[in-house]
Amino acid sequence: MDTAAPDARAGMVFRDATDADVDSIVALVESAYRGDSSRAGWTTEADILVGRRTDPEGVLEVVKSPDSRLLTVERDGRIVACCQLEHRGTYAYFGMFAVSPELQGAGLGKVIIAEAERQARATWGVTEMHMTVISVRNDLIAWYERRGYRRTGRMTPFPYGDERFGIPQRDDLQFELLVKGLG
Repeated sequence: MDTAAPDARAGMVFRDATDADVDSIVALVESAYRGDSSRAGWTTEADILVGRRTDPEGVLEVVKSPDSRLLTVERDGRIVACCQLEHRGTYAYFGMFAVSPELQGAGLGKVIIAEAERQARATWGVTEMHMTVISVRNDLIAWYERRGYRRTGRMTPFPYGDERFGIPQRDDLQFELLVKGLG
């Protein structure tokens, strides 16, 4: 079984984001996926997308939504990771997952996704977790597959022309739905 490093959970505090966390969360998500700072970790999208990944309005919308939770992870009083959980009937949607680039590769992501799944089951009684991943992100998809997610082959188009999602550097981007049973 794939387990996190023994100290991955040390000093971690899980809590729901508040309005006051928005700027820190935007900075975290941007640092994990875009620009040169994202290259310190392995989740970078810097070679396939430039521009922003999210913005304060989008993060605040998730924080305020009655059907969503934006779970933050603090260590030493600093937000080092986050993920969105959204209740969608019999399943929860998992998104906006970010771990600070300098902490990636130490098992923190495994702990966070397991806690997110546990909280989605406990809070909403859902039986599945869904997420979408850019289909060319083979390393990221493989990581999720090792956590029990399966590829569905169901694709949705990337929103070309909508710079809220970044500026694509290639013309073959699309999202694939990944699903995991939470039974």
